[in-house]
Amino acid sequence: MNKVHILPEEIISKIAAGEVVERPASVLKELTENAIDAQASRIEVELKDAGKTLIRIKDNGSGIAKDDITSLFSRHATSKISSLDELYNIMSLGFRGEALYSISAISDITLRAKTENEECGWERHLRGNKDISQKPITMHTGTEIEVKELFFNTPARRKFLKSNTAELNALLDIFIPYTLLYSGISFRMFHEERKLIDLTAANNLIERIAQALRLEPKNILEGRRDYQGLSIHLVLGDVNIQRTRKDMQFIFINKRPVQNKTIAFHLNDIYRHIFSRGIYPFFCAYITMPSGDLDVNVHPTKREVKIKNESGLISLLRGFAEELLMTKSKAKQFEPRAPAQASLYTPPSGKQSLFNFEPEAFSVRQDSPISQDEKASLNRKLQQGRYLGNLLRKYLLFESQDSLLLIDQHAAAERINFEKLKGEIENGKVEIQQLLSPILVRLSHQEILAWEENKEIIEKAGFSCTLFDKETLGIHAHPNLITQAENSLRNLLAGESLPKLNPEALARMACKSSVTFGQNITPQAAEYQREKLLACQNPFTCPHGRPTVIEISDDSIMRQFLRK
Repeated sequence: MNKVHILPEEIISKIAAGEVVERPASVLKELTENAIDAQASRIEVELKDAGKTLIRIKDNGSGIAKDDITSLFSRHATSKISSLDELYNIMSLGFRGEALYSISAISDITLRAKTENEECGWERHLRGNKDISQKPITMHTGTEIEVKELFFNTPARRKFLKSNTAELNALLDIFIPYTLLYSGISFRMFHEERKLIDLTAANNLIERIAQALRLEPKNILEGRRDYQGLSIHLVLGDVNIQRTRKDMQFIFINKRPVQNKTIAFHLNDIYRHIFSRGIYPFFCAYITMPSGDLDVNVHPTKREVKIKNESGLISLLRGFAEELLMTKSKAKQFEPRAPAQASLYTPPSGKQSLFNFEPEAFSVRQDSPISQDEKASLNRKLQQGRYLGNLLRKYLLFESQDSLLLIDQHAAAERINFEKLKGEIENGKVEIQQLLSPILVRLSHQEILAWEENKEIIEKAGFSCTLFDKETLGIHAHPNLITQAENSLRNLLAGESLPKLNPEALARMACKSSVTFGQNITPQAAEYQREKLLACQNPFTCPHGRPTVIEISDDSIMRQFLRK
């Protein structure tokens, strides 16, 4: 009996259609999900030219029968669902039956597969959705798909592909989350015969996470909490895992990698009392809920999902994360809110909502640039201002004739150091600090790729580094202005277009860790910072566009006291 069948029109019409293959990572995602759905215990990927020339994926899953291979490349051909009821209770990663059809339309694709019950395997070769050949072959049970010459017949789309490093990063960003989801599966990835990933089946999830992300298990916190109809499994980094970008943050719902800005915001927000600005935590959130409370049929990528009554989930998740950090982390500054109650999550009854409250609202303030006249006035007042003191270890207070001036010491230090380092890089005279012993930094797969491709640029920025092994970089020297060498280096390695960076952009990233936010400033240091800030070309905004100085007029203060 055939497993693969063409979906009826009533189901096709309700599927978020339009599978789009944008880049090699799009292909890898679909093929990886198919291998996992086939119950594979071993998945191996081979890439050439960052997937532009070749993507080959092999698995030892259940394979595909000869009769199914014939219809497999038809649109809306799938073995995952067959009825509307199954569409609303999807358990597999794939279900639309569009991926292979879409991939075969813009590539040269060969599929080889064999089931356990068949004597031989079968190979089918298509190019631009046109059949080339189909023949029996000898192979073990499983599936092998070979995608060559991606976008060979759509050159306009091919020209939008980025550098090999950027495309490899995208491939890794797609592939790694599945390794964190399925710790019992062995994953391997090669590029141009170089091994990028080699993960054997792990004994437990923490072992796999530490192995895949190159983290120390002792710095990983773990907790599980079951509610009525909902299960939350949290894996958080303690204070020792600090990232300069959100590259180690993963959200999984019902064994599917998803993107959810609200969940990500709240998990990042609970670290705000622990980490300084620009530093982000590591976390993996594994959430299991009734399939009826989740809609994965929102977007062709299946990464965007709709959660029924998301607000209650957020409350439970945040409360649990805060509790986990308090009980298992060494973060003494952390002050949790009252933990959420398990009774907030209840099974749905009819159309009744699961939760009764809305998620916390938040917004980002956008400041308008000040005029030249305002700059001149502010410059004059700041020069003449009398220093009053340091407020909350964040703001330097200066009194002018008719107003109060507040300098954000964090933003001001960024501006000062940014312009100094920018000038040093442009003149080729970066002041270097030699280290007595190297700072050892464990890099992610993406960071290693960036380092290997951009050594000269990083050295120009003032770093002297040596690769100790396949995942550890030793920093022997760094720019004198940099106080946090590891964070600064990671900022550089995070630049997607690092080869094209001009000195200004390079300095912008490098100076990010060179700040004094939260430090107690002496009067002498405050006066010095004012002097250096006023000497800058653009003293009233930091390199990221935020104001360094704000003015509160006497009239404004009097109005607050109801005197006007």
